[in-house]
Amino acid sequence: MTAEHAPSSEQSETGPSVESAVAEAVALGIPGALADLGDLVRIPGIAWPSFDQTQLQRSAERVAELAEGTGVFDEVRVLRAAIPGTDEFGQPAVLATRAARGGKPTILLYAHHDVQPPGDDALWETPPFEPTVRDGRLYGRGAADDKAGIMTHIASLRAVREVLGDDLDLGVSLFIEGEEEYGSRSFAQFLSDNAGALRADAIVVADSGNWDSATPGLTVSLRGNARFTLKVRTLDHASHSGMFGGAVPDAMMATVRLLSTLWDEDGAVAVEGMTERDAPTPEYTEETLRDEAGLLPDTTPIGRDSILSRIWNKPSVTVIGIDATSVESASNTLLPEVTVVISARVAPGQTGEEAYTALEEHLRAHAPFGAELAFSDLDLGNGFLVDTSGWAVGLARQAMAEGYGVEPVDLGVGGSIPFIADLVREFPEAQILVTGVEDPHSRAHSPNESLHLDTFRHAIGTEALLLARMNAAAR
Repeated sequence: MTAEHAPSSEQSETGPSVESAVAEAVALGIPGALADLGDLVRIPGIAWPSFDQTQLQRSAERVAELAEGTGVFDEVRVLRAAIPGTDEFGQPAVLATRAARGGKPTILLYAHHDVQPPGDDALWETPPFEPTVRDGRLYGRGAADDKAGIMTHIASLRAVREVLGDDLDLGVSLFIEGEEEYGSRSFAQFLSDNAGALRADAIVVADSGNWDSATPGLTVSLRGNARFTLKVRTLDHASHSGMFGGAVPDAMMATVRLLSTLWDEDGAVAVEGMTERDAPTPEYTEETLRDEAGLLPDTTPIGRDSILSRIWNKPSVTVIGIDATSVESASNTLLPEVTVVISARVAPGQTGEEAYTALEEHLRAHAPFGAELAFSDLDLGNGFLVDTSGWAVGLARQAMAEGYGVEPVDLGVGGSIPFIADLVREFPEAQILVTGVEDPHSRAHSPNESLHLDTFRHAIGTEALLLARMNAAAR
């Protein structure tokens, strides 16, 4: 749908009777949506090879059943795509399609059914794969990220189908990925293999968050990412720390010295060549940051300028993994090598490749004591900036304001959704709407992940209203 064919407000008017009926259908469908969400949370579908991969197939098949049950789609399939450069295939994804009728637009609804590993079960207050409701939230791995995104799509389609019946002429494609948490390795190939089925006028990516549990957010910028493994070597074998310590630099000492050069005294990234974006941000206090991030009382924030500019518009570098002798196995030994995993977030406007090049050059230039460095397992993703002038953005903002009863906030997000760059490349004419059901206390990727139930209800109402209005639009 080009700009000149975008629906006007008059074209997209559904009428109060239809919209009130859709809202009522949403409300009546919430118990069923929550029950289905609970069933999905019980399936530990994790794309890491060390986990039971049959659970991902089970998860995909359950999502396919839910899609079939909406009565919306002409075809529902569970598919895999090749991983480029290998002889392997990616994890199972669900693709459901319905052709547009009567000149109506087509919308593509995306979410993912795979989840992060649970981590240490002892840190969970309730079992990670046993959905548990307490204090207005549903706890469980994937409850927010991103099985609630799946059920937002399913529940909104159910409501719209129930109200409109045969008058539902909107084209709809549903793409539920199975490896987003593991890097979307086959995503680009999947888009290429199924380009015709996935092509749409607007794409809703339900994998982001909101300003808070009561205020909706439309994500208009995302940071990119550059993740890699770094091995630091100083010795060809381990040595006694008493005999040689003080003359021989061990790998841990070299690693600590090297990593410390990545940040300045304020904790801001100190890597030449990693850029920043200059853009305004809403007011956000240190008190709010402390509450949402869980900062300890004596821990101070890092970086400079407004807090949200540090999260949305500046790069960050985090060491997310380390292989070295464990505390319980510690001995008086100089380590010959240490391996770390570095995860960098890249400011919108800079490519992941550019940022990685800057990081590698910095690390090589600052390697202490002649330490040998080896880089591997590179994973890159580009950021995303939305053209907020599009017709679909306008419809989404209106639907959010009515679905939540609060005006939406345009959000930047410090996290990354690298596959969106693939969507932009494959479908340059489509307008991409990045939405979601998470709030700042959802703790996605962490123990005790949870979904705010009222946010879930509002998200379904919003998307159902958006679908109904798009159904009333002339292409």
